[in-house]
Amino acid sequence: MLDGLVAGARDDAARRRQSRSLSDVEAAAVAAPPALDACAALQRGERIKVIAEVKRASPSRGALAEIPDPADLARSYAAGGAAAVSVLTEERRFGGSLDDLSAVRAAVDIPVLRKDFIAEPYQVLEARAAGADLVLLIVAALDDATLARLHALVLELGMTPLVETHDAEEVRRAVALGASVIGVNARDLSTFELDRDLFGRLAPSIPDGTVRIAESAVSGVADVEHYRRAGADVVLVGEALVTGGDPVATLHEFLAVT
Repeated sequence: MLDGLVAGARDDAARRRQSRSLSDVEAAAVAAPPALDACAALQRGERIKVIAEVKRASPSRGALAEIPDPADLARSYAAGGAAAVSVLTEERRFGGSLDDLSAVRAAVDIPVLRKDFIAEPYQVLEARAAGADLVLLIVAALDDATLARLHALVLELGMTPLVETHDAEEVRRAVALGASVIGVNARDLSTFELDRDLFGRLAPSIPDGTVRIAESAVSGVADVEHYRRAGADVVLVGEALVTGGDPVATLHEFLAVT
């Protein structure tokens, strides 16, 4: 499944490149206002921090929520205390777009993450041109050379790479890269199976001082507490916020976890 998602993202990027050249996107990325310091915003605090996600759909659950105005949802997230907003820009299975990212960037003054299946420099440049402060890099989707090249480009453009892992070897690769923000996704992107205890097993291998983010399998306060006890500085939450009816109230509940 992951290979198919990455291939689809590459195809979509190639299509966009036909109407917007690499040089045009690079110029827009360089001209964009400086990125916010997302790493600083996500550093461990007395209470858990939340990256709140704009998420219309997923391959595992299908349609989740109608989100006619992602900017309005992002403003609610910011008002609720989110440390950052994640925007799914993958079109085929998640129903997102770069337009969503641009709209969210214009609406909030907290860091914004481009969450997609990033596999080539063009996509990183697109992210910066659209106002992203963070870019997701999925270790399982990239060989070492490509991962290093994209990680370096994200940093060169002033953004923060969120390096996502799912097993001990991927954590080792992320640490060897010098990643300052490492996520552990409880969902296996090849099978979409969940393992909520995975974060606790892998977190001890992530060096102190690195931002540790727990991704997926957050449906309520008990899950946030579980991740906090296991060492999470941040949880990334999408479905629970877009399906819960009151994202601000849900955020307040999550952010009370110490």
